[in-house]
Amino acid sequence: MSLLTLLGEMRKTANLGRFLVLGAFVVFGHSATSSAQEYLPDLPAAHPAIRYAERSVDDPIARLSRDLENGSVELHGGEKALGYLSALLEYLDIYTDSQALVFSKTSFQATKIAPDNPRAIYFNDEVALAFIRGSDMIELASIDPEIGPIFYTANIRQLATEGFERRQVCLKCHLGPATSGVPGLFVGSVFPGPTGRPAREDAIITDHRTPFRDRWGGWYVNATRGQQEDRSNAVARNPAQPLLLDEAQGRNQTHLYGKFDPSGYLAPVSDIVALMTFEHQTQMLNYLTRVSWEERIARHENDAAPLERPQIASDIEALVAYMFFAGEVPLPEPLEGVSTFTETFPARGPRDTKGRSLRDFDLERRLFRYPLSYMVYSRSFDALSEDLEAEIYRRMYDVLTNPQPGAQFSHLRTADRRAILEILRETKPSLPDYFKADDAKMRKGGK
Repeated sequence: MSLLTLLGEMRKTANLGRFLVLGAFVVFGHSATSSAQEYLPDLPAAHPAIRYAERSVDDPIARLSRDLENGSVELHGGEKALGYLSALLEYLDIYTDSQALVFSKTSFQATKIAPDNPRAIYFNDEVALAFIRGSDMIELASIDPEIGPIFYTANIRQLATEGFERRQVCLKCHLGPATSGVPGLFVGSVFPGPTGRPAREDAIITDHRTPFRDRWGGWYVNATRGQQEDRSNAVARNPAQPLLLDEAQGRNQTHLYGKFDPSGYLAPVSDIVALMTFEHQTQMLNYLTRVSWEERIARHENDAAPLERPQIASDIEALVAYMFFAGEVPLPEPLEGVSTFTETFPARGPRDTKGRSLRDFDLERRLFRYPLSYMVYSRSFDALSEDLEAEIYRRMYDVLTNPQPGAQFSHLRTADRRAILEILRETKPSLPDYFKADDAKMRKGGK
């Protein structure tokens, strides 16, 4: 069954609070099945304040399309699709070491995906791209800072003449409970059979709050990471037991040789740190898109105080909690990636005068060393209205300086909060002046 059908069934289910998300992976999607996850009602994409399908957009693919059309940019790839893919990734500033490989049949190109022919995902902060060996079609999600991800397909060999096609049909899967009720991105986990076909049961959406034992079903994952349990690198071989994975295939694999022939891909690995980073980023983008849409709709309805609406206030609080990695599942054991992603991703900065960055990895206890989302630097964050941005900053400051910021922020040590505050002061130009005040209040408490 395709993910489109599975998500369609999910959206018909009345009690979403207890319903397991029937989604595996359409590369672009959203997050968790933990108790912290709330599945929210759809916001109207056609609302006059949004006009998702009609309004002009300013995402990276839209800009590239204009440049290709006017001849200011040319992409040359030689004779092979990989050449065009490399040229496109280079133009979009997406590094090959972000490659993650998913082998479950959960795309509209499902017939081309299998354990011996996985789907490759590449991403940066603004674009995610999916490529399948043997197919000339690529799929892209490109972030417009005001209305969220815009979905495209293209013939990788014919970019110069055919360009990119915007695909509204993608919203059938990419606007719903799994994406916070707005156009969004998600990563998922299934129980795949020997051909990659997912079982109907226990398919979930994942992010940094999801227990590791539930993550990455249908994915290849390369790492050095002890013996913590997850669903990666395995299939359920017995049709009578579709939820019993062959764990002998399993963990601590630093390469994919023996799983399948990696020729025809840009890299021979599917890096665990890249995948975990992408998991976090998808949900962060969904939260940003949702609160932005909610406020615009409320203002269009002449609400003088939209941020006081209970649902908007609740969603702002959820966004701030997610930014601070509230509910993040601690690493059972230290882990190491197998590509240069752990070096190139932090190098994108920015850094303070002590050399610290929100993009620095920890990988001993948690994903990032300083637990505040690097997406605070994104164009999506900066495109929030002044009032919305001000409210988010106010809550961030309270979390960073209040000795008792609340139970969901108890994971933040005093040293963590002080470091985050210092990094923001030097690296975030739009920071309110009060962030630069003395932080004596913070020094009075905490751990």
